[in-house]
Amino acid sequence: MLKNGLLISALIIVMCCFSCSSYNKLLKSSDYVAKYNAAISYYEKGNYDRALQLFDLLQVQYRGKPEGDTISFLTAECYYYKEDFLIASHYYKRYVSNYAFSDRAEDALYKSAMCYYYLSPKISLDQSDTYTAISEFQTFTDMYPKSLKVPEANAKIDTLRMKIENKDYNTCLLYFKMEEFQAAITTFESFLKEYPSTSHREEILYFMVINYYNYAENSVTSKQRERYELALEKYNTLCYVFPESPYIKELTSIVDKINLKLNKQKQIN
Repeated sequence: MLKNGLLISALIIVMCCFSCSSYNKLLKSSDYVAKYNAAISYYEKGNYDRALQLFDLLQVQYRGKPEGDTISFLTAECYYYKEDFLIASHYYKRYVSNYAFSDRAEDALYKSAMCYYYLSPKISLDQSDTYTAISEFQTFTDMYPKSLKVPEANAKIDTLRMKIENKDYNTCLLYFKMEEFQAAITTFESFLKEYPSTSHREEILYFMVINYYNYAENSVTSKQRERYELALEKYNTLCYVFPESPYIKELTSIVDKINLKLNKQKQIN
């Protein structure tokens, strides 16, 4: 068994050496047809590094020829399947620029957007790649409005926008939890203007009632009345827009305190 194992290992080493030797000879060869066929074969077998090396050598030779179209597209594909998405997107966009009327241009533009979709990071990080992905998907739908991929592109846009919305919502909550009252108010108001159809509206109104109440409690006397009234305003909006909201009952004690404080201020005045 040991001898058989050693024999197999030796055969594998010999085959690898032969393969490397053949490949190195191919790289130095002036037979461009052989290089082209080998590059396609390596690509189809998933050996993207070797395919890329050959495609790179063939770029100039086949520029302006039908093979040049394939070389340019498959170069982008190699990087895509290697998950080098930033580089892949660059080559996809270059392909679309050079072969705008090719049947592959639609696929290339869509995959360029997908590259940034995959590059889009978790919510806590900078979302520059997320914005780029949205922009590229929108460009795709504008250029190919009848494409079968449009529904999928729109779904991806919705997913990416939701990620940005949730990031902004988390920022609002951070200010609220840190008791940065003015900052929380500003970000909550801006958020509701930016995302009028947000699913977070109910809880935001709830948080704003609490925030305005605490803001008033920590304010000088001359500012308290205005801020208590703003808390009641948000509470009334919550009751009107979400009459079945469980938050209404939770806020009862705060609303009672606010009304009591406002009544006392009226008596003093």
